[in-house]
Amino acid sequence: RVRKWRKMIGVGGRDWKHYVRRKPDVVKRRIRKGIPDCLRGVVWQLISGSRDLLLLNPGVYEQLVVYETSASELDIIRDISRTFPSHVFFQQRHGPGQRSLYNVLKAYSVFDRDVGYVQGMGFVAGLLLLYMSEEDAFWLLVALLKGAVHPPLEGLYLVGLPLVKQFLFQLDCIVKEQLPKLGEHFSTEMINPSMYASQWFITVFSSSFPFQLSLRIWDVFLFEGPEIVFQIGIAVLKHCHDDLVKLPFERLMHALRNFPEDAMNPDVLLPLAFSIKVSKCLQESKDKYEKKKLK
Repeated sequence: RVRKWRKMIGVGGRDWKHYVRRKPDVVKRRIRKGIPDCLRGVVWQLISGSRDLLLLNPGVYEQLVVYETSASELDIIRDISRTFPSHVFFQQRHGPGQRSLYNVLKAYSVFDRDVGYVQGMGFVAGLLLLYMSEEDAFWLLVALLKGAVHPPLEGLYLVGLPLVKQFLFQLDCIVKEQLPKLGEHFSTEMINPSMYASQWFITVFSSSFPFQLSLRIWDVFLFEGPEIVFQIGIAVLKHCHDDLVKLPFERLMHALRNFPEDAMNPDVLLPLAFSIKVSKCLQESKDKYEKKKLK
């Protein structure tokens, strides 16, 4: 597998774009099977468009870290120890992991003062830092939030979290359409997606799902875009459907924050997610949301 991947990438990533153009279906299939861990950092940079941003902006990251000051510095310092607290890389107070995380978040808060810093960003930056250098992680964050390949995701972190609100509205529509019995049960128990799914979107599952599953989701998310977040969300609800529809409010909330181990198995959950078609409902619910906002 690694040999096949190395051939696709080429030396320093030079063959990647050519290969994707020639065999997009092969690339998609291989990414869905999981990127080999030893190549994950490189491939993430190639599929997100962040490698190009890095090459176009030499010296910018260093400038942001060393010479600029951020209004969010104290907030970032306060939150750092809460980011992946059980991961050895981030455990040591003021250790290399915490320092790198601080630098990336501070640099982004200066680079994009409209977004600045929001709590969930730490999990995204932290996940990236496990696979790449500070500078690479910073540019991947820029690629995601500014929309290098897919629509920009900065609305997940802007004041008022506008994109989170839109995504939660869309998720609600998809649950009602694809899992009507569960949707009805949620309504009866007065549970809406903001009570269980906000972190799914804000951290793209990196803070709420087991690490190995998060990585497999991120492989697909960076290549295919945010649709996979909805597919995974519906898949996990579908997998646990028969138990969830029987639970009263308190136990239901607990279950939605603590999914069983079998539901968190990437080889079970991902094929189920890929079989779920959400594109049409996503577009319809987005249009509906836009109209609702205009009223």
